[in-house]
Order: sequence, then structure tokens, then C-alpha cells
Amino acid sequence: MSHLRCFVAVAEELHFGRAAARLNMTQPPLSRQIQVLERILNVALLERTSRVVKLTAAGRSFLPEARRILRQTDQAVSIARRIDSGAIGTVRIGFTAATAYSFLPALITACQEKLPNVSLVLIEMVTHDQLEALISSELDIGLLRPPIARPELAAARVMAEPMLAALPAAHPLAAAPAVNLRDFDGQPFVMYSSHGARYFHDALTALFAEHGVQPRYVQHLVQIHSMLALVRAGVGVTIVPQSAEALGYHGVALRPIAARRQKTIELDLVWRVDSTNALALQIVELAKGLGLSSAETG
Repeated sequence: MSHLRCFVAVAEELHFGRAAARLNMTQPPLSRQIQVLERILNVALLERTSRVVKLTAAGRSFLPEARRILRQTDQAVSIARRIDSGAIGTVRIGFTAATAYSFLPALITACQEKLPNVSLVLIEMVTHDQLEALISSELDIGLLRPPIARPELAAARVMAEPMLAALPAAHPLAAAPAVNLRDFDGQPFVMYSSHGARYFHDALTALFAEHGVQPRYVQHLVQIHSMLALVRAGVGVTIVPQSAEALGYHGVALRPIAARRQKTIELDLVWRVDSTNALALQIVELAKGLGLSSAETG
């Protein structure tokens, strides 16, 4: 690029002395730069005499192209530096469906306010798929369920929320201010799938076993909004994270659960330990500040 800068300076000044001063260099190396450029192009760009410097026809044609190349180069350098500093860029964020009820919207709003030049690519994925995508660098950040037992990954707890009983509005238990966990014993229950919603499935299975409760599972689903739809239809009852209140399901009553030990649903923000995406790391810090709990793990 130095050859082009030298040519443009001489072409605009039509004087080697003024061009050299503009570029903070002496005339001999400036002349050599022009000569090298002419040899590369195999054309004469300037007509030089002891008194004047003129552009040749080729030089006049080449000047606007040289300016354009320099502008594009400067823009590319500026963009690369801003990306490297985390001022602009793209961040790919994976999220589970339930995350979209609460934490994800808050994170997006914070990014729009604090990092307006970031381009977020949001990809809905279950926890297992997010872990694999993080390992292969297909994702920069994941919002997923613990545990995160991968040495390549770091995690921060950003949310821990209670679980609520979800009941048809006409259900006898819906009138109570809270539902005892033992009230689920023998009840038709819409359960989480052990495949697509393993975290929730295992959490409830352990909770019921701890309290000696045996619901009667009538359906196994993955998505919380689908489970609430079945509850509203009277198929059964279920348990959902508190953030499901944001769905505002008409005909479904959400009630606190009374139990010896409250079970919370946890959400982790996960990223690669060796991440070089400065913008992604800024979002990590931003997300930690939004979290209900910021105890870092991993």
C-alpha cells in the first residue's frame, strides 16, 4: 500500500518535495517507491522534468482507482481493529427455548443499549447440541442447563429460579395459595421428555423420588409452552420454571410449591476458555452483571 500512497500524494501535489513533506519522508525514497510501482504495473504514471511533474494518461486513469483501493484498505483496517477491540462484530448465541421467556430478552436489550454495533445470531438449541457447537466453535456463547463438565468451556451461573405448579384453572388445587408437592401423587402429570428436555426430566424425577411422590405420567413433551397447552386442555398438571409466567397462558393457574427443599432451575452462560472473540467476552461480562447469581464456575 505504501507504493499507492506515494503515487497518490505525488499525483495530487504534482511536486515531489511537497509530496515527501506530506508523507513525512525524503524525496529519494519517495521517487524509488514510484519507480517500483511503475515497474510493477509496467507503465509510466508520471512525466518528470527538472521543472514540472505531470500525470501520464495511464496515471490519470490509475489515480481514482488508487484512491479507491486506499479507501477500502483503510476501511478494512479500521473494521479489523474495531472487531479486535470488541467495538463491532458478530456473536453467535445458543439458547434453550425456556431461556427466551426471561433471561435472553434481558440480555438482548442490554446488548442493544451497551453494544449497539454487535450483530447477534440467535440459535435455539437443546443443551447437548449447544455443548457440541461450543466445542466445535460453531457458537460463541451458550445459554444452557448445568452441569458443564468440559475442560474447554467456562461457565457462569446467571439465573436460578423456583419452580411453579401449573394447573388447569378449574382444578381444585388452583384455588390454594400454594401446592404441596405430595398433592401431585397419583395426579395425571404432563412430564418432560428424557431426550429433548433431560435437565427438567431429571430434576423432577429426583424431586419426586426425594419426597416419595409418584405422579401418573400421561404425556412426555419437550417444550414448556406445549406442556401448558395440555394443562389448559385438562390433560394433566405439570411443573414449570417461574419464568413461564411470561407466557401468560389463559386458563392455567401457576402456584408456588411447598416442599421440604425447594428445587431451583439453573441457567449457565457458557463460552470457550480460549475464545478470541473480544465482543463475545464483553457480552459474557454484560450477562454476568444481569444474572441473579454470578458465581463463576469452570
